[in-house]
Amino acid sequence: MYIKDFDRWNTVKKNMQISERMRIFHERDIWWCSLGVNIGDEQDGKNNLFERPVLVIKKFNNKIALILPMSTKIKDNRYYLNMKDESILLSQVRLVSSKRFNRYIRRMSTYDFMPVIMGVVDMLVYA
Repeated sequence: MYIKDFDRWNTVKKNMQISERMRIFHERDIWWCSLGVNIGDEQDGKNNLFERPVLVIKKFNNKIALILPMSTKIKDNRYYLNMKDESILLSQVRLVSSKRFNRYIRRMSTYDFMPVIMGVVDMLVYA
């Protein structure tokens, strides 16, 4: 059984909370994001910052975004949208503070972004 390091994550989270950094982000951006250590099957981050790539699907303001975690694992599952070398975890949609964003990766094309939005809508309406 894998033991989760909640104590170390709490230290990282406290440092993020007091940070004054402002990240400029946009919809369709992909960032390394500190998702932390979570409960049960909620998607965890990895490495010292407990991070993983996420796709920004909605920017509410300069501080809050709706995101989807990403993975390099390709799964044949209606809650995963497989795209080239990565999967987008549709069922793990969540609201995060921009303080969690660590490093910008790239911006997804509008062409690739539309199936993501349709996948989220389909998951919410028909799942």
